[in-house]
Amino acid sequence: MTLLAIKETSPPEPAKHCPLCPRLVTFRQDNKAAHQEWFNGAVPSFGPADARILIVGLAPGLKGANRTGRPFLGDHAGELLYRTLLKVGLAKGRHDLAAPDDLELTDCMITNAVRCVPPANKPTPLEIATCRQFLVGRIFSLPRLQTLLALGRIAHDSALDALGLKRRDFAFGHGIRHDLPHGLVLFDSYHCSRQNTNTGRLTAGMFEKVMRDVAGTIRT
Repeated sequence: MTLLAIKETSPPEPAKHCPLCPRLVTFRQDNKAAHQEWFNGAVPSFGPADARILIVGLAPGLKGANRTGRPFLGDHAGELLYRTLLKVGLAKGRHDLAAPDDLELTDCMITNAVRCVPPANKPTPLEIATCRQFLVGRIFSLPRLQTLLALGRIAHDSALDALGLKRRDFAFGHGIRHDLPHGLVLFDSYHCSRQNTNTGRLTAGMFEKVMRDVAGTIRT
């Protein structure tokens, strides 16, 4: 059975002021009081509705997506992510925080396992599980989806959970390709966070290699 043959009714996006996780709601409201000009809401996915690649991150950054309203835009991880997407042909235009609409994703979409910014960038297991319905909805809403890229272990586990697959059958590892049921492919990468890039755990070259492998799956 193909992915498209499975009926799924979960919504692909939460409401901006999603009420489901009390701790995240409180944190969101505190940030709104301090920074009324920020987005301060559940950050929607970014990319075309016919994307064949879905990139799954962890959660919005406080001064990144929570401020700008676009996944990864405005933080260190986004600088590496968007510039690499341009380099491998999965985006076109230019990456400029002051002019975000100058960049357009090509055949890929970016989302997060958790859509609201968590304190200290650490969602709880319950918050991850609660938000999973939107990852399920997002995956099943993409009619041409072929490949997923998980940025970090939490994104990896969330993607497997969303697809009803057992984590023990698909161990996380940077650069690993997993051939999943329903004709899907899952790639893993260390998250492109400052913590990983500053320590050398993830280099720009390592990240570009994974991205090129991901992009290659839709050209065959």
